[in-house]
Amino acid sequence: QVQPVESGGGLVQPGGSLRLSCAVSGIIFSLYAMAWYRQAPGKQRDLVARISTYGNTNYADSVKGRFTISRDNAKNTVYLQMNSLKLEDTAVYYCDTYPPGDSWGQGTQVTVSS
Repeated sequence: QVQPVESGGGLVQPGGSLRLSCAVSGIIFSLYAMAWYRQAPGKQRDLVARISTYGNTNYADSVKGRFTISRDNAKNTVYLQMNSLKLEDTAVYYCDTYPPGDSWGQGTQVTVSS
């Protein structure tokens, strides 16, 4: 069972950048597609970006051109570079396999505020 540990969140002004990291254990990382998800207060958890085992990427329309997902199989880590952050990007960000499993990590809070 995947055991993710997300980090890198914080408070940032609109237009700013953050880089999220997710260290993964419990699976053979290189064999799994991975993804970042986010959940804003009062809303469902949504897919933000995903990356295949080959490195192919796909993004939600709301983050295209601003976010970049990447992975380092040697470090069992998936990253999310977030640029040009907007107020509506405020959420708890989670990583998991794609499609996701039955359990989630603690996530990392991203707050975009002026």
